[in-house]
Amino acid sequence: MVKSHWSSNMKQYKAVFIDWDDTIGDFIGAAKLALQEMYDKYHLCDYFASFEEFVSLYKPHNIELWDKYGKDLVTKAFLRVDRFLWPLLHGSKLTSSPFASSPHRLSQLAEQLSEDFLNLTTAHFSLLEGAEELVRYLAAKYPLTVVTNGFVEVQYEKFDKSGLRDCFAHIVLSEEVGCQKPNPRIFEEALRMNGLQAEDVVMIGDSWNSDIQGAINAGIDQIWVTNADKANGDATYIVNSLEEVKDIL
Repeated sequence: MVKSHWSSNMKQYKAVFIDWDDTIGDFIGAAKLALQEMYDKYHLCDYFASFEEFVSLYKPHNIELWDKYGKDLVTKAFLRVDRFLWPLLHGSKLTSSPFASSPHRLSQLAEQLSEDFLNLTTAHFSLLEGAEELVRYLAAKYPLTVVTNGFVEVQYEKFDKSGLRDCFAHIVLSEEVGCQKPNPRIFEEALRMNGLQAEDVVMIGDSWNSDIQGAINAGIDQIWVTNADKANGDATYIVNSLEEVKDIL
């Protein structure tokens, strides 16, 4: 049941799990800046009619690859490169590009884009509005555990850059567990680390599929941070902002 108004008799939790990208850290903003920088640096206008065309090809393919990666249908190495190679191969200006007949050159470019993307999204990392305040508020009241998908080599850099790493009792990263949200196993690992049962914790996240459905799969209550008026899914609690989480916890 979605609960828009909460009473003083709300359930008391022993620990809080929280997502990272686009719940605490602004990954969408960092990714957009990184893609624009790469578009300019590598003159991707040779392949695409506009930056918007590049993003329109990259974004859905990247989402598709992450879904396949979560199901063990593609490797990490394949995902990292193919999310850029596929758009390059489908750009509207490819046939007029000097590298159109050079698959090897396109593959090299995709590998360069992959490396730059990881570095630049970390360089452009910033916290979302209200994130630091909420994390410090929660950490003062509960053992706080990050439960997140993502690559080890960049996630820990972002944790350190945030200045909030000391606030977390545990960090549970999909690549280290060997599965991604919404697989319940990643949540079960977080429960094991905390020595708690599913009914003892609540999960905070922005993604219905990864965070909310994942917590549901593990029998854990959820706080979905989204636009409550446009929410197209269900959760234990739905809030419009990180600030509203304090009304629950």
